[in-house]
Amino acid sequence: MTTLTVDDLRTEALFVSDLQRSQEPTAELIREAVRVTVDRLGPSGCAALVAQEFGEHPDCALTRMQWARHAVRNAFAVA
Repeated sequence: MTTLTVDDLRTEALFVSDLQRSQEPTAELIREAVRVTVDRLGPSGCAALVAQEFGEHPDCALTRMQWARHAVRNAFAVA
């Protein structure tokens, strides 16, 4: 069993959230999207949806995950 870090959970939550890169979200919006998504789905739900998206849309999932990782690092570094 792999232990998730806080950054991993935040990244997964942002990945499965409704927030889009094209919206050019602020750090505040990213933090709110992460909070809402974790509250709604929990860690297991976020992980399950990430797996589903990688299975169904592998062509765009990697790019979205890279964006989510970068956005989370920046948004929570400011917080």
